[in-house]
Amino acid sequence: MEEKKITTKTIVANKRAAFEFFILDRYEAGVVLDGGEVKSIRAGKLNLSDSFVVVENRTPVLRNAHIAPYTKGSYFNSDSRRDRVLLLNRKEIVKIYAQVREKGLAVIPLRAYFYGSLIKIEIGVCRGKQLHDKRDALKQKDLDRQSKREMAEYR
Repeated sequence: MEEKKITTKTIVANKRAAFEFFILDRYEAGVVLDGGEVKSIRAGKLNLSDSFVVVENRTPVLRNAHIAPYTKGSYFNSDSRRDRVLLLNRKEIVKIYAQVREKGLAVIPLRAYFYGSLIKIEIGVCRGKQLHDKRDALKQKDLDRQSKREMAEYR
């Protein structure tokens, strides 16, 4: 029997999250969406920049993620910033909830991607960076860029 190869394609990445936070753990979560939202996401109309995840009543919820209303939809279009339930294993939910409660960490969506025909969200348990950490990250990025440029000139 042949194994099917499942392809993944990134829809949108939250680049700001890597700059603002130290990412400690990563999890893959499914999302409960409406039909119009799926079509809108397939058109690339998803924004995760200001969104975050909270655990309410043992259920992880994605808050403040903007999915533009589907243009060809009618009055069935839902609110663009409504709360969306994330689908995780019970053990993962308990682990995330314990980390957020005890250590004061945040749960941030890092990227959204297609997993075959499904839409998945990669979430990360994160700790906020201080201003000096951000400066160090920028310095390191500049040094890496400069060293790559010098290596390219050397060849």
